[in-house]
Amino acid sequence: MTQDTSWLRRGIVEIFPQPTDSDSDVESLEKRLVTTDRPLRVKLGIDPTGADIHLGHSIPVRKLRAFQDAGHTAVLIIGDFTARIGDPTGKSEVRRQLTQEDVTRNAETYLEQVRPILDFDTPGRLEIRYNSQWLSKLDLGEILKLLSTMTVGQMLAKEGFAERYKKENPIFLHEFLYPLMQGYDSVAVEADVELGGTDQKFNIAVGRDLQRHFGQKPQYGLLLPILIGLDGTQKMSKSLDNYVALLEHPTQKYQKLQQVPDHLLNDYFTLLTDFPLDKLPENPRDRQKLLAQEIVKQYHGEQAIKDIEAGDVPEFSLADVEFPAKLPYLLNVSGLCKSSSEGRRKIQEGGVRLDGDRLTDIETTFTDSSQLHGRVLQLGKNKFVRLVP
Repeated sequence: MTQDTSWLRRGIVEIFPQPTDSDSDVESLEKRLVTTDRPLRVKLGIDPTGADIHLGHSIPVRKLRAFQDAGHTAVLIIGDFTARIGDPTGKSEVRRQLTQEDVTRNAETYLEQVRPILDFDTPGRLEIRYNSQWLSKLDLGEILKLLSTMTVGQMLAKEGFAERYKKENPIFLHEFLYPLMQGYDSVAVEADVELGGTDQKFNIAVGRDLQRHFGQKPQYGLLLPILIGLDGTQKMSKSLDNYVALLEHPTQKYQKLQQVPDHLLNDYFTLLTDFPLDKLPENPRDRQKLLAQEIVKQYHGEQAIKDIEAGDVPEFSLADVEFPAKLPYLLNVSGLCKSSSEGRRKIQEGGVRLDGDRLTDIETTFTDSSQLHGRVLQLGKNKFVRLVP
């Protein structure tokens, strides 16, 4: 294995366990990376609870790619079983349980979105596993054994549970199963390392405990920060409209990323690019432009940058559109579809986006043109127009 582990610490909040002195019987992850005689198995679990991933979600995926590039095996776990419970972390109330159909559909889009980040092609570098493969086979006796490994007091020490219990908000028993099931994933795939956001420390630690219980060497936990959104204050979230989606059109990405607040630029470069931080331009405006170029290039290639900066973005004038206008009609008159009926079909197939947001309701109606000025209407991956007055 490579002796260079400088890539490991970039953007990391914490690695645990981390020995504090040379006499510790715990080996550091850096030393393990250098001395191991086999590729380490590096786990990242993603629950397909929604259809779209934003740049904040990409941070642990990028670190997973760094492990791949260092010669290790990425184990990407699609939580098609755990997603039906929903991770209670950070939630003030119980999450809506998804159907199997919801989860399957979302999982397909997740893999499409992480494909530009991970190495899907080099043999031995990626395993894609679905945790329903083992969790759906646990019988009641095995579930009882899992439950017996933790106490109610330990569960209530989990931050979200503690707050809900204090406020007398209901905590349902199936929610206690989530950390145990995520932890059992580490047992099932024999993980050496697990990646996650800072909010996942409890769940990763449960995985260590369960591995120890089942006679395995406990995994290392590697925690990454939660990305602050474009508003500069709150975590990136679709509900807060401060996000950049991976599936957004490159032009939209490029424009949004040039709005990143100055005080967040170093964090964005650190977490979302491999660009050397000592070579960043001094001027914040130049940094914003460089950030936009680096990220768009990652997902769409050099040509996308050239097209954007050359102004090669098709435009459609809304001047002759009669409002209120339904979405299928707009797809037709803008030239993205040959007819409104084709537009309706494409909407139902999930192939229509506005500024990166998927539109699935054929009755979507825009009351006036001001709702659409400057926005990008997209069909599939390659057909798009910017809507102008």
